[in-house]
Amino acid sequence: MSIYSCKLLVENKSMIVYGIPNCDTIKKTKDWLTKHKINFEFHDYKKEGISKAKLETWSKQVGWEILLNKKSSTWRGLSSTEQGKITGQPAAIKLMMENTSIIKRPVIELTNGTIVVGYDEEKFIKQLK
Repeated sequence: MSIYSCKLLVENKSMIVYGIPNCDTIKKTKDWLTKHKINFEFHDYKKEGISKAKLETWSKQVGWEILLNKKSSTWRGLSSTEQGKITGQPAAIKLMMENTSIIKRPVIELTNGTIVVGYDEEKFIKQLK
C-alpha cells in the first residue's frame, strides 16, 4: 500500500499521539503524520500526565513490558534496587505514572482504542488502513 493510499484511508480517523514535545522521536512522528496529512491530537505527558486506567488498557493490548522503555535515560537513571522492584504490571504502571518519560514513545491511539507503540512507518501504515 502506498503512503498516498494510506492517507486516503485515514484522513477521517482521529488519533492521539502521546509523548513529550521535546522528544526527537515525537517530533519525527508528528512530522511524518503531518507530511502525510493525517490529523492527530497531541497529549503531552508533562502537562497532562497519564491515568492508571489508560496504562492498564494499553498494557492489556501490548503488555507493560513494551510500554516501559528500559532503554531510556530515565530507566538507566534508576538505581538497580528501583529497577529490581519492577517485576509486574502494577509496579510498572506506578513507575510510568510517576515518570512519564519512561513510557516508550510514541504511543499512538486510534479512535477504536488500538495503539501503536514506537516509531515504525510500516506499523503506522498497517494500523492506519
